Amino acid sequence: MLTRPLAQSPLRALAVVAALLVSSAAFSHGDVAPQPVNTDGLKPLGKEWLETNPYRKNELAIKIGDSAYNQNCARCHGLEAISGGVAPDLRLLPVGDEGDDIFKQRVINGSVRNGRVYMPRMADYISQEGLWAIRSYLETRHVEEN
Repeated sequence: MLTRPLAQSPLRALAVVAALLVSSAAFSHGDVAPQPVNTDGLKPLGKEWLETNPYRKNELAIKIGDSAYNQNCARCHGLEAISGGVAPDLRLLPVGDEGDDIFKQRVINGSVRNGRVYMPRMADYISQEGLWAIRSYLETRHVEEN
């Protein structure tokens, strides 16, 4: 069987390009399943969500939150919480109780627009302790909007 080079077969060349584009889109984010967060050493908080972050300025929580953020959030929100424009820049969350409320609502409810999931309900995958540890880390990265 004779085969023609891709340049001589526009339909085959188009199929190859389409396959490459589809496969790169499918694998560009790798395994995006939320990763478990080891919160050993942090005070257990129970099932009911607290209104405010109990770990604010807690060095262990910040360390745990740094690791948990990089494993679970950085692929969309950027390394060191510096967004590349794909998702909101989490350094701009207000510090203190106001920011806690925004953070809590988003990690519990996720973000869905027009039926498309932009952010999963992270509270379905990561404990309250792990998520408040991430919030503690984010407060160390806070910047004021320009």
